[in-house]
Amino acid sequence: MSTRRDEMLKEMGLTPAWRLRARVDVGARPEALPITARGEPPAPVTARDPAEALAFTDASDAAIESPFRSDPVAPAPAADPDARRAAIFRMDWTALKETVARCVDCVLHVKRNKTVFGVGDENADWMFIGEGPGADEDAQGDPFVGQAGHLLDNMLAAIDLARGRNVYIANVVKCRPPGNRNPAPDEAKKCEAYLQRQIQLIRPKLIIALGRVAALNLLEREASIASLRGRVLDYKGTPLIVTYHPAYLLRTPADKARAWEDLCFAVKTMQSLVVQPAAQN
Repeated sequence: MSTRRDEMLKEMGLTPAWRLRARVDVGARPEALPITARGEPPAPVTARDPAEALAFTDASDAAIESPFRSDPVAPAPAADPDARRAAIFRMDWTALKETVARCVDCVLHVKRNKTVFGVGDENADWMFIGEGPGADEDAQGDPFVGQAGHLLDNMLAAIDLARGRNVYIANVVKCRPPGNRNPAPDEAKKCEAYLQRQIQLIRPKLIIALGRVAALNLLEREASIASLRGRVLDYKGTPLIVTYHPAYLLRTPADKARAWEDLCFAVKTMQSLVVQPAAQN
C-alpha cells in the first residue's frame, strides 16, 4: 500500500513524501525539532489569540459573526436627527453634561482630549458664546482658559462681571477643531442642540456672541462683524449683541477700543432689559 501511494504521489509531482515518524512537542527547543525538506528547523508553534485566529480577510467572511468581536461589523445607523434633538431638549444639566462628554456624533471627537461643555453660573443673566475650544481648552476641559481667556476675564471685570458670577461661557462646538480652524457647518450642526439646550436651561437675559463664527451660527445668516456690531439682534427671543472674539483682539489690539464700545452698549442694553420687566410689574 505504501509503495502504491508513493507511486501515485510521484505521478502527481508531490515527492518526496515526508512521513511523520514521531509526535512533535510544541514546547520543545528548536534544536530538538525535526529537520524539514529545506534542511531548516520549522518555525516554533506558538499559541494564537482567538480573535487573531478568527480574523476575517475576505469580504465574504465579514458578514459572519464572531463571538470574539467586540465591535459591530457594520456601523450602526445614524439616529434620527429630530428624535436626537427632542431627547436633548428633555435633558437636565447632569444628563446633558454626560451626553456631551461621550458624544461621537462628528469627526471632532477623534482627536479631542476633553470635551469643553461650558462654565459659569447656570442661572446667569449674561451668556458669552465663542466658536470652539483651542489647545488649552482641549487640555483642561474649560472654555477660554488660555491668553484669550485671560483677556475675556479682563473684559468681564471692566463691566463689573466675573467668570461664574452672573455669567455663563460656552462655545458653538464642544470639541477642538484641529489646528484651531473654524468649525465646519456639519460639526456646528451636530452641537447645535447641545448649545440650544444650555440656553434653554440658563434662560439668559442677554447673549454676547464673541466673533463672526459664533454670530453666524447663532443668527444662521451671513454677515460681517461691522454690520452686526452696535445692534440688538435676536436669538430665538433672546436679545443678542455681537463683538470681537478675544483671540482676534490679541492679534489686532487696535480693535480693543471698538470691543470696549460693544461692552458699554451691552451694559446699557442689560440695564434696559432689567428695567422693562420691573416697569411691567
